[in-house]
Amino acid sequence: MTSTKSKMPDKIEPFAQPIYVTRPLLPDLDRFTERLKEVWATGWLSNAGPQHRVLEERMRDVLKVPYVSLFNNGTIALMVAVQSLRLQGEVITTPFTFPATTHVLAWNGITPVFCDIHPETLTLDPDHIEGLITNKTTAILGVHVYGIPCHVKRIQEIADRHGLRVIYDAAHAFGAEIGGRAIGTWGDISMFSFHPTKLFHTAEGGALGYGNANLKRRIDLLKNFGITGPFEVILPGINGKMNELSAVMGQLVLDMVEEERRLRRAIRQQYARELRGIPGISIVSVPDDVKDSQQYMVIRVRKETYGIHRTELFEYLKQHNVITRPYFYPLISDYPCYRQLPSANADGLPIARKVTEEVLALPFYGGLSDKSVTTICRMIARASSDR
Repeated sequence: MTSTKSKMPDKIEPFAQPIYVTRPLLPDLDRFTERLKEVWATGWLSNAGPQHRVLEERMRDVLKVPYVSLFNNGTIALMVAVQSLRLQGEVITTPFTFPATTHVLAWNGITPVFCDIHPETLTLDPDHIEGLITNKTTAILGVHVYGIPCHVKRIQEIADRHGLRVIYDAAHAFGAEIGGRAIGTWGDISMFSFHPTKLFHTAEGGALGYGNANLKRRIDLLKNFGITGPFEVILPGINGKMNELSAVMGQLVLDMVEEERRLRRAIRQQYARELRGIPGISIVSVPDDVKDSQQYMVIRVRKETYGIHRTELFEYLKQHNVITRPYFYPLISDYPCYRQLPSANADGLPIARKVTEEVLALPFYGGLSDKSVTTICRMIARASSDR
């Protein structure tokens, strides 16, 4: 098969304007303004108003989970998830994630224990989990990286054997399913991020999905200061409430998500066609039985066959106005606030350390033109010979 590289012109001009990793879905401004009139009419801006209630109900249907609690952002949602399960001691988690995943443990006074990742899924490797369990371990916190599910069945079996809780950071996995089963139905609680960089967003926001009815009251109390009435506070909560303006945004963006997914699927297919045949470049993809969230388009750059390091490709594309992201880099275990932990030792995280030097998120959003994708792929094919 002829590679993209052999078809390239002598020179590729940079894009006139930067092409970013993603662009937020934005509803029609007139429609958004019209919906805001409903908020103005009630004068209700926060504290579980009518727009909040509508979005929460819709989220139950979309995420296919029995219970949903909306939040002002995903980090606070995950903090409350940890608090709601009364976790303490140590929690086994991944070093290959966004800092917030680990920070929520630290903020809850919990020691993160880093576990290496699987070389293909890039999620927690269940083969290494049990060796990290001690009498202080209370839970496993996995991340569905790029929407690729963790090895949920094996993780649950391990948790059941040792009496542990399971929380999933599903920030990348909105709408993902495993064999037809919704991603949020695995484990005790799943967190979804509604940040503007995500496929679905509320300008800023997040949610917890779970199946335990007893957790609903506790979680909703924890996100509202623990207040039960005008004169009563029964537990030390936090302010995690989603406001009415974000709830309106979410309702409108939700109407756009399926069309955006359709467009992204086509873009992913084009990337796959045009990157095929470039030595050292491979696409990170979900298993066959998984419904893809279409959140990110990530490649792995193997220097030994591609010719240059991922960071050199990152810089080359940046010079051509293509703003990519080494995502995730560096490992959480390399940050000064965590590197002193015994589990942060590089010898115990060989796969995570290799992967973090290879991954690169490419531009991926519905408004990205076919021509732009072709040009980006030609840049990738040319980069190693132009350096």
